[in-house]
Amino acid sequence: MDEGNAKWSTLKNIAQNMYKSILFLLLFGTMLASPVGAADFELSSPGGQIHVRVFTGEHLSWSVYKGQECLIAQSRMGMEFSNNRSVGVDPQVRSSSVREVDQLITPVVPVKNSQIRDHYNELVIGFRNDFDLVVRAYDHGAAYRFVTRLSGQTIEVISETVEFNFESNHRLFWPEESSPTFQSHYENYYRDKRLNMLTSEKYGSLPFLLQTERGTNILVTEADLYDYPNFFLFGTESNRLRGAFPKVILESDMRRDRQEVITREAGYIARTRAARSFPWRVVIVAQEDRQLLENELVYQLSTPNVLADPSWIRPGKVAWDWWNANNIYGVDFRAGINTETYKYYVDFASAYGLEYIILDEGWSVTTMDLSKPVEGLDLEELFRYAEERNVGIILWVLWNALDKDIEGVLDRFAGWGARGIKVDFMVRADQDMVNYYEDVAAAAASRKLLVNFHGSYKPVGLNRKYPNVLSYEGVRGLENHKWSDEITPAHNVTLPFIRMVAGPMDYTPGAMINATKDNFCIRYTQPMSQGTRAHQAAMYAMYESPMQMLADNPSNYLMEPEFTAFIARMPVVWERTVGLDSRIGEYAAVARKQGDKWYIGAMTDWTPREMEISTDFLDASEYTLEYLQDGPNADRHASDYQTGSTTIRRGEPIRINMAPGGGWLGILRPVN
Repeated sequence: MDEGNAKWSTLKNIAQNMYKSILFLLLFGTMLASPVGAADFELSSPGGQIHVRVFTGEHLSWSVYKGQECLIAQSRMGMEFSNNRSVGVDPQVRSSSVREVDQLITPVVPVKNSQIRDHYNELVIGFRNDFDLVVRAYDHGAAYRFVTRLSGQTIEVISETVEFNFESNHRLFWPEESSPTFQSHYENYYRDKRLNMLTSEKYGSLPFLLQTERGTNILVTEADLYDYPNFFLFGTESNRLRGAFPKVILESDMRRDRQEVITREAGYIARTRAARSFPWRVVIVAQEDRQLLENELVYQLSTPNVLADPSWIRPGKVAWDWWNANNIYGVDFRAGINTETYKYYVDFASAYGLEYIILDEGWSVTTMDLSKPVEGLDLEELFRYAEERNVGIILWVLWNALDKDIEGVLDRFAGWGARGIKVDFMVRADQDMVNYYEDVAAAAASRKLLVNFHGSYKPVGLNRKYPNVLSYEGVRGLENHKWSDEITPAHNVTLPFIRMVAGPMDYTPGAMINATKDNFCIRYTQPMSQGTRAHQAAMYAMYESPMQMLADNPSNYLMEPEFTAFIARMPVVWERTVGLDSRIGEYAAVARKQGDKWYIGAMTDWTPREMEISTDFLDASEYTLEYLQDGPNADRHASDYQTGSTTIRRGEPIRINMAPGGGWLGILRPVN
């Protein structure tokens, strides 16, 4: 299509969408005058793909459709407060309104895209007992939230009714939890199950994914979570899932430095402001698996940036010490947590243009005293040395050690010259812990410190409100290779479609010792990965984390400068993301743009795979393609890889071959 035709096509699409929107508003206005039922309401997305119906009979409920396909069957919603107040039982409609919003969001830290079109229709139903229900319909999902206007300063939320009913016994990818107090690292393996296999004792964390018999993907999560607990979903041995929430913790005991035992809970899940907006309950819809790689609905639904000047925020790559156990070699000093070792990390980071190094657990005399480094580690000298080489230092902290004196600890770190913190082992999801995340984000931002949350629940939008929050763990990532054989290539090509949809994901890629399925073994201090070297390389295009780790030993990276230089060139933020041909749990492919270059990553499970990568998304007509791919012997020696270059034209498919557990990474530069 030439430029003139392309512009005409764009204008035609805009006109058609405007016509649909005007028609929708006219129809909706008529519908409000004559509701579907006694007091039922309907809402469609701007393009008409998603339809939501709200029922206001004996119990408030909703359903969601994609065309004629029922995605969420009629499911109850509501809240119960102290003093016998409630939302959702015998609701009395007072008013209703609808609006269409079509705006552009410009993220401070563009995880997927430098601009996000935020286009939705919104229904607000006001009820007589001082609450509103807000429902939004997007072409790629739907969401609802409650807004209260209750009198008084605070209220206690006794419970919230959240349920999801489905018409069929769908397949689902279930991130199963086990703690009765909802304590977890939220690092789950996604079990491939059927809905009715989940008993009332089985519950899972968010997000989780279902697939209907028609192939539609339904991902459930939440967004804009503040001053309120996370929610979890229990099975019912049927096609229904019911929500549950951690209660407010009144008393707990610490065992050693990080194991918290909850001994007494309140009879409510939150004590909060009487007039407020509550979190969004989110349903993301994708007909094709690849569309999940593009979805940013959690970010769209979350509170915008509150930092007056976020220009100091510098995403980047990090040389990480913990996974490789500081086990460097080929040096004339004893490796460990000492000044010489970390100077080695600084030199490595500087040589390859990495923005940061991290001092993980072990740098301080105890995990609870964050004022003194261990003997042999001269922090003043290390910060001076790193500053000279334009390498920032990030410091690991145990969450409760930081919580004892957030202001004092962060003042000290900023005074030393630290650029950020990695906060670890929260392993809770209750109201107080949610508030802790925001407290840390705000206190760090006021000192121009970046934040990476580990031992954390999934992203829920805090990284939009406080863009200095660059990444979260909450993922069963590379570190698990040190003690587990569950981090398979199939797991790796499941994560982008579920956990990563919620937000940044600190998987920590970059393993340099790679193993086939038969050759993998668990080693703690010299760990290896399952799958090929190219599989690891592809993660730098596939996995989103604006604080992206190079997890392996700098000595290993320095032994292979060609590979290291290739991954070190990869950006960590993106101007545009395009999902390519993908199938959850089998293979994944994505294209991302930064500047005038495009970057493509592809990964497969243990099945060797030939693929054709479409290039219809490219801007220029001709590109030089540099690639890193599985070598001819990668099926036997997983570290085998090759690099090469060629020239391609827009629209010409790229043909790739991946070994079992393999991958492919390409960088496309326009030919001037």
